Amino acid sequence: MTRRSDRHQHLTLRDVSEASGVSEMTVSRVLRNRGDVSDATRAKVIAAAKRLGYVPNKIAGALASNRVNLVAVIVPSLSNLVFPEMLAGVEEGLEGTGLQPVVGTTGYDPEKEERVLFEMLSWRPSGVVIAGLEHSEASRAMLGNCGVPVVEVMDVDGEPIDAAVGISHWRAGYQVGAEIAARGYRRVGILGTRAHGDHRARKRIEGLERALSEAGIGVADQMAYEGMSGFAKGREMTADMLARTPDIDFLFYTNDLTGAGGLLYALEKGLDVGGALGLAGFNAFTLLDGLPRKLATVDSRRREAGRIAAEIVCGRRVLEGEDRRLELVPTLLPGDTMRAVSTA
Repeated sequence: MTRRSDRHQHLTLRDVSEASGVSEMTVSRVLRNRGDVSDATRAKVIAAAKRLGYVPNKIAGALASNRVNLVAVIVPSLSNLVFPEMLAGVEEGLEGTGLQPVVGTTGYDPEKEERVLFEMLSWRPSGVVIAGLEHSEASRAMLGNCGVPVVEVMDVDGEPIDAAVGISHWRAGYQVGAEIAARGYRRVGILGTRAHGDHRARKRIEGLERALSEAGIGVADQMAYEGMSGFAKGREMTADMLARTPDIDFLFYTNDLTGAGGLLYALEKGLDVGGALGLAGFNAFTLLDGLPRKLATVDSRRREAGRIAAEIVCGRRVLEGEDRRLELVPTLLPGDTMRAVSTA
C-alpha cells in the first residue's frame, strides 16, 4: 500500500463524497445511519468508505484538536504473556506525556481486527500501536489514512504502513536452527500453534527449517495445537511426539509455556535433557526462572519494542529515512537444555 504524502492527515467526508460520487450530506446520513437514502446509494458510500479506510469522528466539534489523549494498542490476546509485557513497554514509553494506552484484542481474527480498529479510530486517538504486519485490506486502509502515527510492533518481516519496531522472527528462527545443527542434533521435532493468524510463530518455523535444511537436516516430526499455550499442552504434545517418533533428539517449541511443559515431562521420565535430548522454547519468560532446569529460549525484546513504539507515537523518537523499520536483535539463551557446540 502506498503511503499518503502527508502521513498524519486524516480523511474527511469530502474524500468519501468524491470517491462515491454523492454529496457530503448524503455521506454523513449514510455513515450515521440516518435519513432517507436508497439502498444503492448506501452501498456505494459504504464501499467507498471501506476502500479508503474512512472512520467517522465521534468527537468532532468536541475538542479543538479533534484528538483525545489516548493511544490505541491492539494485540491478539492478553492471556499470552508476550502482549502484556509489550504493553508494559508502551506504558513506560508514554510516561510523563499525558497520553494513556487503551487496549483492544483481536483473537488473531482479521475481521475482528477490522471491527476493533473501526471503533478505536472513531474516537480519534493520538496514535496506534498494533501487533504484527499482516492485516486485511480494510484494516490497512484505516491504518494508512487515520491521520496519526501508526507503529506495527514485534515484527519487521514485511512492509510497514507507517513504522515498525521489533525483531525478525524469521532470522530468530534461523538462529535457533543454526544452533541446533552446531550442537550436533539431527532429528528435530517442532511443536507449535495452529492459530492461523500467528504469523510470527510461522516465520520462526520457516527460518528454523531453512537453517536446518542448509545443514542437511530435515524436520523429523511436527505437531500443532489448538487454543492457548500452557504447561499441560506442552506435556501432552511432548508425550505424543516422543511416542510416535522415539528417535527425536531435539524439540523446538514456538512458545516457552509449552516448552516448559515439555521440559517437566522429560525430566519426570528421566530423559537426558540437555544431552541426548535438547529442548528450546521462545520468548524468554521470566515466569519460568524457577524451573528445575533453565529452558533454552530466545529473548524477543518485546518490552523494548513496546517502549520504542510509544516513543515514536508521542514524538520522543524519530525514525529517519524511507525504510521506517527499527529491527532489534534477539538473543539466544542456551540455558541448560542444549549441549555444548560440537567441535567435531
